[in-house]
Amino acid sequence: MINSHIIKLLAPKIQTFPSGKDFIYLVGPIKLPVNLDGETHTFQWYSWLKSDRAMESGELIESLATAELAELQHSSVLVYGDFAEAQEALIRMHSICHTGDIFGSKRCDCGFQLEQSMKMIAAHGAGALFYLANHEGRGIGLFSKAMAYLLQEEGLDTVDANLQLGFTDDARNYDDAIAVLRALRSTPVTLITNNPRKLAALQEAGLNVGGRVPLWGDRSAFNEKYLQTKVSRSGHLADTDTLLPHAQA
Repeated sequence: MINSHIIKLLAPKIQTFPSGKDFIYLVGPIKLPVNLDGETHTFQWYSWLKSDRAMESGELIESLATAELAELQHSSVLVYGDFAEAQEALIRMHSICHTGDIFGSKRCDCGFQLEQSMKMIAAHGAGALFYLANHEGRGIGLFSKAMAYLLQEEGLDTVDANLQLGFTDDARNYDDAIAVLRALRSTPVTLITNNPRKLAALQEAGLNVGGRVPLWGDRSAFNEKYLQTKVSRSGHLADTDTLLPHAQA
């Protein structure tokens, strides 16, 4: 039994709202000082949990110790500045990339995009980075992504590797992130992305998206084919130099 004082302290920090037939439990904000190029920027961190049943905050807190949540992945959002009220705000819907974000893999540009988008949001003064934990490998999961990498080493591109494993090219869903965004801000946002599908997902949900900012970079011999495939197969919007010969790795 959780002490009632603990529940009283935590309950005000939990928001509950629907996402389709399920419920989102958003906990935060929590101050999170982040090192970006040697400078400390303080973001406000939230994490969320999805459930198929409605619970009071106290019931949710009581359930944590037996829910084995460490076996699951949960998404986060890092908020910067006065995200709720700022006239203009940047957002990034960033799909988790275990290899790129954590290990710094050069097979993709994900780690670069994660750090660069945080820098862009901090420089802009207001924004939010949504870190989407169920998007690994464009929605196929880490184990399947490892198998897709093996197929890529045999010559398949990233799209065909997913297709040959029985997946679609892109299985990602943004409904929960959109529900969280609605809870945090009601005015227009500008999306940091090269992917028109992300832009379309927000627009089709009725969100007021004021525009798009591209995010290309960190191109090398290791990810050249991957970046070209994003443009030629997945419909990403290229900058003028995206398909030019790469610099020396």
